[in-house]
Amino acid sequence: MEDLKIKILEHFQHYPESITSRGLMKKLKIKNKKGFYNALNQLKCEGAVSVSKKHRIRPVEKKKTIKAKIVSLSKGFAFARPEDGGEDLFIHVNHLNKAFIGDTVLLKNVKESAKGPSADVHSISEKSSRTITGTLSCGAGLCELIPDGAIRYRLPVEKNSAKHLKDGDKVQAEIHRTPKTSRLSARIVKAYGSSGSAKICADAIIDQYGIKSRFPEEVLEEARKISGQAITEQDLKGRLDLRKTNICTIDGADAKDLDDAIFVSRTKKGYKLGVHIADVSHYVKEGSALDTEALERGTSVYFADRVIPMLPKELSNGVCSLNAGEDKLTFSAIIELDKTGTILSYQFKKSVINSKVRGVYSEVNQLFNKTADAELRKKYAPVIRSLNAARELANILKARSIKNGTVDLESTESKFTLNEEGICIGVEPRETGEAEQMIEQLMITANQAAAKFAKENGIPFVYRVHEQPDPERVAALADLVGALGLNAQRLKKDGEIRTADFADIMRQASGTPAQKVISHQLLRTMAKARYDTAPIGHFGLALADYCHFTSPIRRYPDTAIHRILSAMLKTKDKKELVRRYEAFAKVAASESSAAEVRAMQAERSAESCYMAEYMTQHIGECYDGIISGVTQRGVFVELPNSVEGFVPVDSFEGAKFHFDGVITQVDENTGRRLTIGQPLSVQVAAADVASGRIDFVPNIGATE
Repeated sequence: MEDLKIKILEHFQHYPESITSRGLMKKLKIKNKKGFYNALNQLKCEGAVSVSKKHRIRPVEKKKTIKAKIVSLSKGFAFARPEDGGEDLFIHVNHLNKAFIGDTVLLKNVKESAKGPSADVHSISEKSSRTITGTLSCGAGLCELIPDGAIRYRLPVEKNSAKHLKDGDKVQAEIHRTPKTSRLSARIVKAYGSSGSAKICADAIIDQYGIKSRFPEEVLEEARKISGQAITEQDLKGRLDLRKTNICTIDGADAKDLDDAIFVSRTKKGYKLGVHIADVSHYVKEGSALDTEALERGTSVYFADRVIPMLPKELSNGVCSLNAGEDKLTFSAIIELDKTGTILSYQFKKSVINSKVRGVYSEVNQLFNKTADAELRKKYAPVIRSLNAARELANILKARSIKNGTVDLESTESKFTLNEEGICIGVEPRETGEAEQMIEQLMITANQAAAKFAKENGIPFVYRVHEQPDPERVAALADLVGALGLNAQRLKKDGEIRTADFADIMRQASGTPAQKVISHQLLRTMAKARYDTAPIGHFGLALADYCHFTSPIRRYPDTAIHRILSAMLKTKDKKELVRRYEAFAKVAASESSAAEVRAMQAERSAESCYMAEYMTQHIGECYDGIISGVTQRGVFVELPNSVEGFVPVDSFEGAKFHFDGVITQVDENTGRRLTIGQPLSVQVAAADVASGRIDFVPNIGATE
């Protein structure tokens, strides 16, 4: 088909006038009629050619179209986000050309006006699903669907499809368009239960984002066969035997997929770091049903009440998991560092280990802060020397990282407590102790070494990249930083922004009320990290070389590079490695980036539902919070438990607030200011589990 497309386009380069489809096929001497029309249809979808009702084909100038995605849909209009960046474009409903939320489209007639840019949809190049989730609203003989996501208006529900369903039910629906109109309607195809339950909403979110919750039988059968296999002499052939080394894993108390283990020792020059990773690529063979499924899933997905794993539990919790006291096949990064944390050398070897201790973060933290009891000290006795050396090395690596300008952002993750019925009864910030930070530093070092190894050898690879932030976002950040009274000069210079410039802003904000807000804003200003086959570096970590090597049980990119590195250990033939893995690396990078975004969006949506469910139990209660965001309509307030809610400005009785466009609402009657980082006492007014929305009002009983 690609050859036919090239032939058609080459014709129009020489003869740009229109021609009938039959005439073109005859002129090009194409006998494959079906192939010709498939190629022509694809060129039409891509916006390269147009076809009239009389089947006359003419070329379309590429510069007249923009590739974009429909990101929101309202009654009467939509917005599309250009693929190459820039401001969202307004599209009137009459110019949508049947495009729907999530569709990739080609836009034409792009115009600029005082209200912002607008465009028309030329064609749909990639259709999204016409199946969505939402909440039923029924009453007075009328049933409507309140869609989840970015469809901003209610859709009428086909009556026969909503039989036996109740107001407030969470449902899945197929969207249909009335012929020759822009009117949409919903046909219910699946009911989940009450939308007042976060657990039910999480079920719908899984479907909404297209996350597979069940493994095909073929995949499960493969996993069962592998899980029953014992390690053989053939498996051990050529492996580095580390079973007598005092290696340990350190994870959360509830973790079952233990994919990394460590051993650190002091040397004359500095330190020897061993990071030993589950050898998933040994079990998940290229092209197998397991491999195809893992690539499609891309990553494990974590909700408050469940984990949707990338690999079946027979592998993730079983044969691949580095359980203490069991021989396990691993892929080891063995790294020599000097006393300043500089990497002196590294090697990657297939190995076999036997973890001596199943470490737990909270327990290791007790060892480090000297609150551990005798029983705990006895448990960790076999690995205590390694842990002390690891702690020492991690502190050096952390100091080195700060010196290099790494941004130490304050990211608030939430920890949820559910009761036996799965209802959220507690929300609190997830604490990160010294043990967690230690493991993070050691894993970063292993990831860095793997990326260096791949780049130096010029092999196909999947890098973890983080690009320079967009200049417009940096300018907006500079305005915010200046408005908060901090020095933004380093953000206003010409040329590339350095990671150290962001770190400087964070240092200025440290210990002030604006610290958390600045941290969040820095995160929003940065580009999103992603996977790529080009080693373009990692801005946030201030590293030229970086990848994800250390979690192959739960991330496909790690599995992919294990496969490539494993092949490299067997052959130094670079041409052969390029032939085998160049296309694979591109697919793995692209698919894994998309899967990561999908998982993150689903996880955040589910977290919002659980937070709202928790707050429904606290309606009317008052809390002291911090203003975390300011908009035209009101302010966002974050509570100490990490829950965030919205306070409309019209809920301040007798006030007349005006937004300064940056960080402050000012009451023109009293001069009272509501600004980012400022404390504000609020009362919980409402919480909607289905949408994850939490509404606050000012606590009128609080002292001003």
